Amino acid sequence: MKKKIHSELVLKMQKEKVSLMITTYNWPEALELCLMSVLRQTLTPNEVIIADDGSTEDTRTLVETYIPRFKVPLIHVWQEDIGFRAAAIRNKAVAQSQFPYLIFIDGDMILHNDFIGDHIKFAEENCFLQGSRVLLRKDLSEQILHHKNIDFSVLTIGISNRKNMLKMEWLSKTLGIKNTHLTGIKSCNFSLFKKDFIKVNGFNEAFQGWGREDSELAVRLFNSRLYRKNIKFSAIQYHLYHSEHDRTNLSKNDYLLELAKQKKFTYCENGLDKYI
Repeated sequence: MKKKIHSELVLKMQKEKVSLMITTYNWPEALELCLMSVLRQTLTPNEVIIADDGSTEDTRTLVETYIPRFKVPLIHVWQEDIGFRAAAIRNKAVAQSQFPYLIFIDGDMILHNDFIGDHIKFAEENCFLQGSRVLLRKDLSEQILHHKNIDFSVLTIGISNRKNMLKMEWLSKTLGIKNTHLTGIKSCNFSLFKKDFIKVNGFNEAFQGWGREDSELAVRLFNSRLYRKNIKFSAIQYHLYHSEHDRTNLSKNDYLLELAKQKKFTYCENGLDKYI
């Protein structure tokens, strides 16, 4: 039965074909663990694109070191460091992608071995997916970064929301009801068809500084008659601890999010189209 399910997944993946987008900024030690976890996937993406928001040469060197280890293209897309511009670098990365399904993660995430397979398994037309995130505490994160050990169990000490480690496909299907809720939208574990991303013109680059660019994207997707589907207890990732990002621009970003909701925007003017 497992072989049959795996074969069906392979066939679905051959049809969909996946670009994995990894957003990073000046934390090559975390990015290396992320890349290690990508190499261990039961179903590998068709390409991996590093969306680099202005890191120093250390990150470029790391990526070049890992290129020979990948059997699929590992591409480094970089932009100048003039502040937090995650929306822009993700758009630039998508513009270079070659395949019809996009999975977005952050470079401080370690992926469960079935992460890519789960996103493919639950992929559905007119939906975007939100996966499950496990939070690693500071002490555990420091140990992992030092020892480069990316194996976890439910008994591992230093995990905040341990229940999210449970992998239960039947429960994911039960809870995966289509909805239009904004709560908990996070582009660190997010996937959708590229055609839908293009339709709404990608991330809105008016968002600079941390926060809300992923929620505003979701609003435009909802307004374009797409639904959100949570796949809790599947598509699991482990989030390395770090201090909070600077939230100086959050009030401006909150305003832009509210504007998209009130005006029922389906498209942003400052987005993906300038790169494709």
